[in-house]
Amino acid sequence: MRSLWRGAVSFGLVNIPIRLYAATEKQDIKFRYLHRECLTPIEYEKRCPSCDREITSDEIVWGYEYEKGRYVVLNQEDFERLPLHTTKTIEIMDFVALTEVDPAYFDRTYYLEPVEGGAKAYQLLLKAMEQTQKVAIAKVVLRSKESLATIRTRDGVLVMETMFYANEIRSPQGLNLGEGTVKLSEKEQEMAVRLIDELTTPFQPEKYSSEYRAALSELIAAKVAGQEIAEVRPAARAEVVDLMEALRASLSEAEKERKPKKKTRAKKTAV
Repeated sequence: MRSLWRGAVSFGLVNIPIRLYAATEKQDIKFRYLHRECLTPIEYEKRCPSCDREITSDEIVWGYEYEKGRYVVLNQEDFERLPLHTTKTIEIMDFVALTEVDPAYFDRTYYLEPVEGGAKAYQLLLKAMEQTQKVAIAKVVLRSKESLATIRTRDGVLVMETMFYANEIRSPQGLNLGEGTVKLSEKEQEMAVRLIDELTTPFQPEKYSSEYRAALSELIAAKVAGQEIAEVRPAARAEVVDLMEALRASLSEAEKERKPKKKTRAKKTAV
């Protein structure tokens, strides 16, 4: 893996020098846009319409439009001069229980690795967080933006999740959720809870995979091989109008799925 960032984790008066690595990667199948007529890949260029020429990356600066058509210009040196401790330091501010953090706040995941001289302090923070079962709330600057972050432990590694700030989470106010316009019976509620209980299982991420990506890979392979593509019609699903009927049918199916998985106890025989 290639390191994306190098700095330090600030933990009270303790400084832990670290490297940052992306912990996730997209496995999407990538496509190129082609010209339908000649199948030539479409090019995208950075072009200045005023100068009527293509420009290079080192000619580009950041512009903030404070009035229509008027910009204040910033360059990389301006960002580096910002008076923030977090430009090269992941500054831990608080420790909280992970269950208190709504997943809606999480953005991207990174692994933290200690660099020379930082292993002991790294292990100290790691073991203390494992023992207390707490996560750290911190601030860090990545890609010219200061982000809120959590630091937690995962499989013996310190993991950082960049987060959204509270004012970046959109309010659901105004959504029509049906509350007050529908009535739920106790029986319906009870059966819904039973259905959830039947479908509850330990989380095993490796058992989930993208059926869409697999089907798309097969489609591409078939086209490369020049094979005829068979049209697959989705299976028709019976329309269930009655909610109780739908709950009963779902519960029955869930119970059938569970039965083979349940172990039967051997009967004891008298000696």
